[in-house]
Amino acid sequence: MKISKVEVICLRIPGYDEACEWGDDAFIVKVFTDEGLVGIGESDTSPLVAKAMIDAPESNLYCGGLRRLLVGENPLEIQKLWDKMYWSSNYNGRRGVGIHAMSAVDIALWDIASQYYNVPIHMLLGGKYRDKIRAYGTFIPADSPDDNKIIVRDLINQGFTSLKFGGGILGDDPESDVAIVEAAREEAGKDFDLSIDIATKWRTYGHAASMFKRLERFNLNWIEEPILSDDMDGYARLSRLAATRISGGESLTTRYEFNEFIKRSKVDIVQPDITRCGGISEIRKVYDIAAMQGTKLVPHGFSTGILLAATVQFLAAAEQCDLMEYSQSTSPLFTRLVKNRIPFVGGYVTVPDCIGLGVELDEDLIDKYRMA
Repeated sequence: MKISKVEVICLRIPGYDEACEWGDDAFIVKVFTDEGLVGIGESDTSPLVAKAMIDAPESNLYCGGLRRLLVGENPLEIQKLWDKMYWSSNYNGRRGVGIHAMSAVDIALWDIASQYYNVPIHMLLGGKYRDKIRAYGTFIPADSPDDNKIIVRDLINQGFTSLKFGGGILGDDPESDVAIVEAAREEAGKDFDLSIDIATKWRTYGHAASMFKRLERFNLNWIEEPILSDDMDGYARLSRLAATRISGGESLTTRYEFNEFIKRSKVDIVQPDITRCGGISEIRKVYDIAAMQGTKLVPHGFSTGILLAATVQFLAAAEQCDLMEYSQSTSPLFTRLVKNRIPFVGGYVTVPDCIGLGVELDEDLIDKYRMA
């Protein structure tokens, strides 16, 4: 079996000149084979930039697009192809969007392998440790504290036993941060698992340290990405200072970045995104590093049902991973792109014993929002 074609699909809900929120665009890859099997993958990244990583011609042996490296190859040689892509895109792909594009391809290759061997992906990864995974709901907070009470109550009524919010205005103003967190805590109750994602907006260790102190009374489950992941010394100082657990790492790629981050930052929770860190192949290596350091791994996931399906398969086969993120995005790319999106029911997501990712894409929606 050989790879015959690599198709890139870029989607966007807002116009080019309009603001774009998390979940409102998507980068999807389809890998076709000469035996009729098709694998699907995605990356939560800048779609047109990632598209260039697939389409670009070779500049030299270290610098070129991924398509030319894949067509004609055996899609079942997943690690061999990962290594080939990594080596041959050395100049433009060792970090960031280069690895994002590779992640989408890697997920598609695991999708093909599962179809070829006719067993679920979690079986190819070594076996299923759990039939269901506890899920926490993630939402972008409203500007008004009282409006967030309504959101929190609705999600608790849906069965969520853990929530996280981030984005929007959170992180922009200390007084607003406190007011929003206080309102959410009041509505959820004092013992409910409640976390926040600052998306690095607190910027510096000093400001983050002051905010950790101000928010300590709300007993947050964790505070995510208070500062940039580059500031590993800042993370380490916060870890020594704070009573609240600290998480981070969604922007990092490959075992190399995660190895340094986990060891130096001293975070309690590391959050690789399976569609950015290097795909299913690489998140397994990140998991091993985290496990050896005693760091909990809870993957980041706020995109389409493709990401959701890949994350569930990985988590099912990871012994020490028992919590996942479940987006509350209202974007059509989350709610409708995958027609058979894995549902959240009663606090958990059930692990499907499907062949491949098992996703059915809405082709009409793709036609409607396709950029390129």
